Amino acid sequence: MPYLALLLFAPWLLILGWAYASYPKSLPRVAARRLFDALALLLAASASVAGALYGFQRAAPPAAVPPGHASGAIWQQVLPALAAYGAYAALLVLALLLRRWIWRRA
Repeated sequence: MPYLALLLFAPWLLILGWAYASYPKSLPRVAARRLFDALALLLAASASVAGALYGFQRAAPPAAVPPGHASGAIWQQVLPALAAYGAYAALLVLALLLRRWIWRRA
């Protein structure tokens, strides 16, 4: 179950990855930039998986409660989703800033 958060977020993460690789169109599209983008996306995806696993391990397992009472079991999926999305977005923002800094100077 630790990968359920990634499965649910996969379409949005793919859209963010596409947007990162496609824009801005004003930067030069050279082989070095394509390699940089591929490595950034691979690193962001790896960090997303690691964040989901970490979030799943850190979430408290649901308590055994009588029917009709809240157990808090939803946090075992919410926390991994938040950690996965946060790691992915943070690395893409850092890569975006670094990419702009590198290729604006060139």
